[in-house]
Amino acid sequence: MNTQGHNPELIHQLNDKPPLPQAFFSAFQHMLASFVGVVTPTLVIGGVLGLGEHIPYLISMALIASGIGTFIQARRFRSLGSGLLSIQGTSFAFLSSLIAAGFVVKSRGGSNEEIIALMTGLCFFGAFIEIILSRFFHKLRKIITPTVTGIVISLIGLSLIKVAVTDIAGGFKAPDFGAMSNLAVGIIVLATVIFFNRSTRPMIRLSAIFLGLIVGALITLYTGKMTLHGLSDSALFTLPVPFKYGMAFDWELFIPVALIYVITTIESTGDLTATTMLSGEPIEGDEYVERIRGGILADGVNSLTAACLNSFPTTTFSQNNGVIQMTGVASRFVGYIIAGLFVVMGLFPVIGAILMQIPKPVLGGATLVMFGTVAASGIRILASEQLDRRQVMIIAVSIGLGLGVTIVPDVLSQMPALVKNIFGSSITTGGLTAILLTLFLPEDSGLESSHQRKVVKNITVSSDSIKEETAS
Repeated sequence: MNTQGHNPELIHQLNDKPPLPQAFFSAFQHMLASFVGVVTPTLVIGGVLGLGEHIPYLISMALIASGIGTFIQARRFRSLGSGLLSIQGTSFAFLSSLIAAGFVVKSRGGSNEEIIALMTGLCFFGAFIEIILSRFFHKLRKIITPTVTGIVISLIGLSLIKVAVTDIAGGFKAPDFGAMSNLAVGIIVLATVIFFNRSTRPMIRLSAIFLGLIVGALITLYTGKMTLHGLSDSALFTLPVPFKYGMAFDWELFIPVALIYVITTIESTGDLTATTMLSGEPIEGDEYVERIRGGILADGVNSLTAACLNSFPTTTFSQNNGVIQMTGVASRFVGYIIAGLFVVMGLFPVIGAILMQIPKPVLGGATLVMFGTVAASGIRILASEQLDRRQVMIIAVSIGLGLGVTIVPDVLSQMPALVKNIFGSSITTGGLTAILLTLFLPEDSGLESSHQRKVVKNITVSSDSIKEETAS
């Protein structure tokens, strides 16, 4: 069993203070791994709803909200925050519900400002659901079991792989989607990350993702796929204005948003558990419960803060667990630098505009292996349990349904909008299925409760298994 607070495979432990150059390199890699995830939900919502001139401001607020949230998670103010290197970013889970709410306002003849005001109100009041749930986390351990956690983590990683592969091919709806030039760049970046990650020199290993991105950027600059034109059109400086567009509310439109806040609690539990494991911290006992409860509370508070800034709900990002696993840096002090980078990018939109010039195949090649290791972390949790017929059934049905709605999204095309909003996500469908089956499937007679507790206590990730998962 891992020594509490120490993982021998880590270059820098949770409470270490790395030298500034190493800390900055690690922070920059985390930031690059999550930057697109932070801004994309805003780009999608703004583009679909036609929010036009408001989109740049909303992107800036998403970055600032992510910076504030990341600092709170890493710093841990008593019972608020996880005290982990856990990145906060805009959640993709709310996209369909918020877009649906925006179209309702449009159908009523509402303006863009009224659309943003309604989304702000829905997100603001919904955040209190997650805040309340965090207080009862210790009573939900029977429901949020290692099996449920492993399923959710696996589905998070598997669903993110689709995003990475789409980027390697050129990005969603790219005119040259699947072109050999895109695939070649993505594969070169992926190979570069793997090559440098296998180095025995810590600094080279630490910079593997960064070096992969640099190689990809240089290639695309040379071939003309990456340009720096149009940066002069970006605003030089932006300041946050709380509730700039006001706030509205609608009970009917609030229901799907409220349910998704419940699901993001499950997502955050899985992400935070994976980060705890990779940081060499215990994943059972009172300390673990308090850490996860504080992380979920921070999720809710951070989403509340994001709503005040007219941004969208934030959640813990799973892709950064892959960065920790690959770089060997779990220091929460790196989170302070990441938070600062996000806030700076939010205040100076031109910085974010430069990073947005990095072609999708370059980002996809760098993130593919990280998303895969997230899925591997979930599989490791499931493999660490002594699986009986009941647990195998829960895993099979949950992952089957979760991946099913992703592979065949039209399966819900004839369902009411509320059903499509809730169950259109693999994480939502798989997570809810796992919880319901855990509650209602009877225990196998041969498995005593004391034995179950023993199995849970044995759920750890050894340093050797981390190396094996990364290598595979």
